[in-house]
Amino acid sequence: MLWTFQKADRAALVRYSRGLLIFTLLYNIAEGCIAIGSGIVAGSIALVGFGLDSFIEVFAAGILLWSFGRLISGEEGQEGTGRKLEAAIGVTFFILAAYVTAEALFILIGGSEPEESPVGIGLAAASLLIMPVLGLSKRSCARRLRIPALEAESLETIICAYLSFTLLLGLVLNAAWGLWWADPTAALAMVPYILKEGWEAWRGEDDD
Repeated sequence: MLWTFQKADRAALVRYSRGLLIFTLLYNIAEGCIAIGSGIVAGSIALVGFGLDSFIEVFAAGILLWSFGRLISGEEGQEGTGRKLEAAIGVTFFILAAYVTAEALFILIGGSEPEESPVGIGLAAASLLIMPVLGLSKRSCARRLRIPALEAESLETIICAYLSFTLLLGLVLNAAWGLWWADPTAALAMVPYILKEGWEAWRGEDDD
C-alpha cells in the first residue's frame, strides 16, 4: 500500500496522486448514480442522500484536479490557490453536514420506512472496502507532497467510509429486523465530526 512505500520519487508520487483523484471522480459518479437510482426505487432517503454526498465528493475532487498542476508546480500564487481550494472543500463539508442533518430528522420525524435494497447494501459494502484505502492513500500523498488541499479532500473520502458504514448498518438492520430508525440515528452521530473537519479545512488547520 502507498503509505508504507517510503522511497517513491516526487514525479511518480504526483502521477499516483493525480490517478487517485481521477479514480475518485469516476467512482463517485458511478456510486452517486447507483445510490440515487436504487434509493428512489426503494424509497430510501438515506440512499439518495448517500448518492448526493458522492456528487459533493465529485465536486471536491474535480476542483482539486483542475488546479492540481499549479499546486505541485511551485509557481507563484500556489499557497493562495491551495487555501481557496481548502476553503471550497470546507464548504462542501458544511453542505454535507446540513443535508445529513435535514435528511435524518426528516426520516425520524416522518417515520418513513424504506423498502429493502439489496443493491444499496452491495454498494455500501463496496464503498466501505474501497474508501478507507483510497482516502488514506490520498492523505499519505498529500502529506508527502505538502498539499493541504489534497489532505482536506482525502478527509472527505474517509468520511465517506464512515457514511458507508452507517448506511450499510441502517440498510441491514432495516432488511433483517425492520429497524428503520437505525440509519438516521447513526447518520446524526456523524454530523459533529463532519462539521469539525469542515471547519478545519475552512480555517486551513492541520491535524498535527
